[in-house]
Amino acid sequence: MKLSDFDFVLPEHLIAQHPPTNRGESRLLACAQGRSLEDQHFKHVLNLLQPNDVLVVNDTKVLKARLQGQKVSGGKIEVMLERILDDKRFTAMIRASKSPKPATDVILAGVATARVLAKHDMMYELELLESSLNLPDLLETHGALPLPPYIEHDANAQDDERYQTVFAREPGAVAAPTAGLHFTDELLQQVKAQGVNVLHLTLHVGAGTFLPVKTDNVEEHVMHSERYSISGALVQALLQAKQTGGRIVAVGTTSLRALEAWATETGCDFNSAEGLENASTFAKLGHAGDTQIFIKPGYSFKVVDCLITNFHLPKSTLLMLVSAFAGKSTIFSAYEHAIAQQYRFFSYGDAMWLERAGITGV
Repeated sequence: MKLSDFDFVLPEHLIAQHPPTNRGESRLLACAQGRSLEDQHFKHVLNLLQPNDVLVVNDTKVLKARLQGQKVSGGKIEVMLERILDDKRFTAMIRASKSPKPATDVILAGVATARVLAKHDMMYELELLESSLNLPDLLETHGALPLPPYIEHDANAQDDERYQTVFAREPGAVAAPTAGLHFTDELLQQVKAQGVNVLHLTLHVGAGTFLPVKTDNVEEHVMHSERYSISGALVQALLQAKQTGGRIVAVGTTSLRALEAWATETGCDFNSAEGLENASTFAKLGHAGDTQIFIKPGYSFKVVDCLITNFHLPKSTLLMLVSAFAGKSTIFSAYEHAIAQQYRFFSYGDAMWLERAGITGV
């Protein structure tokens, strides 16, 4: 597969720069297998969900991960935190006129000094030196939400609220699981009232999500690593859904990646008797780890039946993921329709409902 196979032309005015006035007022393009595309509003997701389904949401919370600073020598830098290692140590991408070398000290937000410990590819490891603030406090007090590069304004008070899901509770992400931004507390209550089980997992979206694919041969691309955790209660609910005819509906590609990474690592393929038996073994256990799973056409899905997702960037790994899930021709037809109908794209944009085309996704 070539990177150019996943390209399309998007009019710039369709890139959403702000969320809709009220949360939940986005549009929804329903792409159900065997049916014509349907233009709906997001609240109509209630008509697509069924009793006994499990709706899986990602409860990660976006950190104020962007910090302004300078080198001790005076040069300005911007630090984009990628992962908190402990109260003092973290990994980050650094933007500067000249890359800082290990043992270089940098001043963050004018209040804290950090030392560069090492550099691994594009990521730096840093450690806060003596400071009155620990890392979480420094971020909350002096950091800014790291809006994606295609959003052309700095984060403001509206973004502080609307670039978080209503179920965000586990700090650690540097980008929002944006499909979840459409849900309101009221809509979630309505979902539960019609017999759908709403459960959480956590995948902390890393700074690598903003990095473009640089290899023309898709097979050569190396995914960034992200932390995730899944509870035993969620596994039990997934098994029960399969036993009662329910479907597993992932809210966002992050939820899907976590579920499929868990299934791949544990051998819990819900499409086989052996995989279901393995899942029963894990049903009382939680699972946590890092994943670099790269889902592209040809991948055999093991868990997820339906996906709620936003529209993704050209030539991105997420566009490859949804092409694997629903079929590349289905996705590109849907995107062509969405552009013609003036849907809003990317993080603050509209949503899609997708159903799995088959275990190979082609």
